[in-house]
Amino acid sequence: MASTKLLYLSLLAQVATSQSQPPGVTAPLARTCGPTSADVVCIDRYASIMPYHFFRAPSEGSTDVSFAQTSVPNDTSFGLVAGADFLVFDQQRGLDVLGPSPTLDLVFNVSLAVHEAPVYVPSLNKLFLSQLSPPDGFLPQLVVDLNQDPPTLSEFLSDPPVYAPNGGTFHDGLIYWGVSGGNNSIGGTEQRSGVRTLDPHTNKSVTLLNNYFGFYFNTVDDLFVDSTGAVWFTDPQYSWFNRLTDTPPQLESASYRFDPATGAVTMIDDTLVQPNGIALSPDGKNVYISDTGSETGSIIAGGPPGSPFNQTGPRAVFKYDRVDNGTHITGKRPLFYAQDWVPDGLKVAANGYVVTATGPGVDVLDEFGVLIVRIQTSFIVQNFAWTGTNLTEMWLVGQGGIARVRWNLKGQDLTNPTS
Repeated sequence: MASTKLLYLSLLAQVATSQSQPPGVTAPLARTCGPTSADVVCIDRYASIMPYHFFRAPSEGSTDVSFAQTSVPNDTSFGLVAGADFLVFDQQRGLDVLGPSPTLDLVFNVSLAVHEAPVYVPSLNKLFLSQLSPPDGFLPQLVVDLNQDPPTLSEFLSDPPVYAPNGGTFHDGLIYWGVSGGNNSIGGTEQRSGVRTLDPHTNKSVTLLNNYFGFYFNTVDDLFVDSTGAVWFTDPQYSWFNRLTDTPPQLESASYRFDPATGAVTMIDDTLVQPNGIALSPDGKNVYISDTGSETGSIIAGGPPGSPFNQTGPRAVFKYDRVDNGTHITGKRPLFYAQDWVPDGLKVAANGYVVTATGPGVDVLDEFGVLIVRIQTSFIVQNFAWTGTNLTEMWLVGQGGIARVRWNLKGQDLTNPTS
């Protein structure tokens, strides 16, 4: 009798499994593919039809449930996704991005502080970056010496020191920092959020901008410099949420263009909840800005610190057209809805592909927002920078790790801007 019951339950389970397959489902959803120098997994048709019952649990608070953690019990091939270094969604273009021998290596274990503003200085072959956590006084920055094998990581301080760079780029021999922190006594001096430069050869820093008609900026977060020398930057409110400033926001979240030649600052967009990454296309025709408004907090003085994650909040990259002789943007349209966490660091490759740091990894999109490849890491990635003679190495920086990717996707040459 017991054996008959077990047989019945087994048959019932088989029927339930067969009924769970929707018409059109293909298997396997995932398979190993491409070069063997890394763990590369190709995703069939973007996993657009999954066999039932699949489930991706909702994210709560500060914990995100990634695409790789989706439960798909009726296709065991999906188990390959979590362990992959690279997920390829468009096989033809994706494998071209990876090249013949891609690698992903965790080079340094670092603290769980936010690590940001990676800037590569070709003449020194060094990568400069920041670490954002609120110790007493100002924050030292970090430098990766790529002349050493293996590379070395050390602290450094500019003269005068700079408090909490959160975004960075390279232009005309200088590091440009978006400075996010604001305090009336940092190393004995007052500093406010704005734009500063660092001469990496002399270690001297200079303030270019520190207010908007007397108001403190909130968090000059990320920036790029165009060929005219104008600095385009985003100004969300994260410094207050994370207590890197002593003053609640005085301005709405917005994005700006700053002309160092005249001192003029003009608003270019104020439609995003928390504008974050910002980047320029190689031809100069388009500007990309990410909105990480699903991570936001209280702007009230004395309110709770931090910016908890709301899964259904804004977490997208937007594309704009550059107009008015390259001084403003228009034509806002959504480009990419982040599959994991929020689109933080944002840059554009030499071929026009858009690259964004999203949670434990980095997504590569074409210029129309179609996902091509994802790099998967063991830590939250905040930002990244291309390095090396051919600009085909990418360094990823974030919470708990600094990693290096070697592949075939080339970065823009910031020593010779064309746009």
